[in-house]
Amino acid sequence: MSLQQVNAFYEVLMSEKSIYEEYFNNCCSRGLLSSWHWDKTKIVNFAASLGYQFNEYELAYVWFESEPTYSHNSLSLSKEDKILELSQV
Repeated sequence: MSLQQVNAFYEVLMSEKSIYEEYFNNCCSRGLLSSWHWDKTKIVNFAASLGYQFNEYELAYVWFESEPTYSHNSLSLSKEDKILELSQV
């Protein structure tokens, strides 16, 4: 997995204001009730334009690796299935 690529990408986003603004404007949209929605496909493509190589699964893994799973059947799911379940929320 290219988890290092995902982490390196987010380090650049946090250190370069202009890149973060472009990322925000291209990969995020405002939803109902002032919620924000991040498009994983757009994020992966934006990262690729900067030379980072990872997929949506790896992105979701980094987003949720430290998050608890609250699914009622999460104990019976494999690690990959849990990540996939979280990425579809």
